[in-house]
Amino acid sequence: MKTPVSTQAKQLIAIVACFVTLTSPAWAAIQTVTLYVPGMTCAACPITVKKALSKVDGVQEVNVSYQKLEAVVIFDNAKTTAEALTQATENAGYPASVKQ
Repeated sequence: MKTPVSTQAKQLIAIVACFVTLTSPAWAAIQTVTLYVPGMTCAACPITVKKALSKVDGVQEVNVSYQKLEAVVIFDNAKTTAEALTQATENAGYPASVKQ
């Protein structure tokens, strides 16, 4: 017995919807935050700040500028928070705050 086309279409849509749901969690989002890091006093400081931020789970990219006294961090907010990032810099000896 043949399956009607409309039933086949519904099955295909259900399979695709299930696949999309399982492969891309809706609750995860990539975010970018800029941290103000006033304690950087030399050209070597950004290296330490970058290492500290890079170790945080969920961080995808870190760019630190000594001239601007800031760190731009791209991270997965399902794995970490801006607060965890500022805590990481503070633990490394460079207190930071989220730049507005």
